[in-house]
Amino acid sequence: MPYERGMNEEVLPVMRSKSGGWLHYLANPARFMRVAVPALPWLTVVSVLLCAVGIVWGYQFAPADWEQGDAARIMYVHVPAAWVAMAGYAALAVCSLFSIVWRHPLADIAAEEIGPVGAGFTAVCLVSGSLWGKPMWGAYWVWDARLTSVLILFFLYLGHVALIRAFDNKAHAYRAAAILALAGAVNLPIIVFSVQWWNTLHQGNTISLSGGSKIYVTMLYPLLISTLGFYLAFITMVVARVAAAINERKLAAALLAAALHAAEEERT
Repeated sequence: MPYERGMNEEVLPVMRSKSGGWLHYLANPARFMRVAVPALPWLTVVSVLLCAVGIVWGYQFAPADWEQGDAARIMYVHVPAAWVAMAGYAALAVCSLFSIVWRHPLADIAAEEIGPVGAGFTAVCLVSGSLWGKPMWGAYWVWDARLTSVLILFFLYLGHVALIRAFDNKAHAYRAAAILALAGAVNLPIIVFSVQWWNTLHQGNTISLSGGSKIYVTMLYPLLISTLGFYLAFITMVVARVAAAINERKLAAALLAAALHAAEEERT
């Protein structure tokens, strides 16, 4: 059985529709594997290098903050982890939308694999933020609006992971998890604008795409490099997990076909 046909028709059946034709083309597992597998080593190397350069530059060579001192250096881990955690959930919501509207099996797999990775980055964000908050606020945790909304984000990730595993029927599991992911997306703007909507202990945004950033370029450059490394690390992990999931389903389909063939031979 050819690999592409087997993946499309037996392992991951794809429903055809005129409105989502281009998405069906992109969601073809065989095409995904042809692109993802060769790219994984390069993504891994580049992401590790960027993370290492950004973090080492920030911790060893960038100047200390004039007000917070060396404690602010944890931002080279905390800020990238926070941005990736939010971007990861946005990607999870987009995959869930594709799943509900166009019934893309690859979107279901991507959403399933984004969940644990996103939860991991959110946990890094929460832990590093607590370590930063102790010398600044005198406590590891306060029920600040941004901290609380990020904690809710972490629970949403965990809820998505748990919900997929709570059903024996995968189709029902993916549908329920997709609904949760879309409903939870309302938390993203709350995280972003919480420091503007409420009087919080968490400092305001120091980087602005429209100008007026409140951070020295000598601190901004390693932060941006570290952030790019974190994003690439997230993409690498998700792509690797999706590729492994596709191979797992391919192997399961092959074993099932072999078992059915053996049973048919026994009957004849």
